[in-house]
Amino acid sequence: MGWTALHAKIHRTLRSRHLLDRQKRLLVAVSGGQDSLCLMKLLLDLQPKWQWDLGIIHCDHRWREDSQANAYHVENLAKNWGVSFYLATAAQPVNTEAAARDWRYQTFLAIAQAHNYQYILTGHTASDRAETLLYNLIRGTGADGLQALTWQRPLTEQMLLVRPLLEVTRKQTEQFCQEFNLPIWEDSTNQDLKYARNRIRQELIPYLQQNFNPQAELAIAQTAELLQADVEYLEQAAKQLREEAMGDWGLGKEDEKNSLPLRLNRRVLQTAPLALQRRVMRQILQKILPDAPNFEHIEKLTALITAPNRSQTDPFPGGAIAQVQGEWIILGTGDWGQGSR
Repeated sequence: MGWTALHAKIHRTLRSRHLLDRQKRLLVAVSGGQDSLCLMKLLLDLQPKWQWDLGIIHCDHRWREDSQANAYHVENLAKNWGVSFYLATAAQPVNTEAAARDWRYQTFLAIAQAHNYQYILTGHTASDRAETLLYNLIRGTGADGLQALTWQRPLTEQMLLVRPLLEVTRKQTEQFCQEFNLPIWEDSTNQDLKYARNRIRQELIPYLQQNFNPQAELAIAQTAELLQADVEYLEQAAKQLREEAMGDWGLGKEDEKNSLPLRLNRRVLQTAPLALQRRVMRQILQKILPDAPNFEHIEKLTALITAPNRSQTDPFPGGAIAQVQGEWIILGTGDWGQGSR
């Protein structure tokens, strides 16, 4: 086995960040592109040290003429490597990036649960992280959007999504694949400039590298890493403040939508920094709105913390209204009496 600097780096990363345990079943998403092939080869080479049981999952979105051939290519790689292979084919062609991502993650989870895998791994790199930060920044976001891709993300209480390559650039995965003669399957959609992410990858980042910082990609990815720690701290602090402000009206489980009315103690919130006030309001709105709250939703609810008595918002999506009743902010449908329980 050829042991490279990248092998050593990923081995250290897995240990220092406690990303994976030994002797676990890992389901690896492999598209056939350079990043996922690099990840799979690294895992196979590290397997004797970690004693994993590896499997490969490939998703055929049916949006390219060569997608079936691509799937056969990955299946043959799995056979050559002696690794279990799972193919998921979309019932209908998936036509948007967001819909494709949702379908992929639902599929990953279903296959992993059906075959007793404990981890799902993807080949996202520092390059993907930089692109995601820029994409979210351009659309408008807070620190949560700018933290971009994280090392780990729980999909369920028992299932973790892990991204071991977040400190590796796409240029490094390409060099690794060339060094080991890995047969990369080029995805033609990566060249299509109608997709915003491809324009960021092919036009914006090269422009930043040429005109501002040759290491722009890594610098932006490091910013996402710093923001991740900040966001984790702020979210936890906001959760504690929210629970204090709501008292026995506290929200239910993290994955549940909540029924109205809800109430918040303004005195508790008034002494908190604005950053935490906004996070509390966003956490609450995430529970009661049909879709993710936007900046205007959060700001108009936050404004009630210091607003005069009987101030109220216009309806949020879904019909909820917030009103000031003395020291309380009451969130309901407009027919709450005095907010008494």
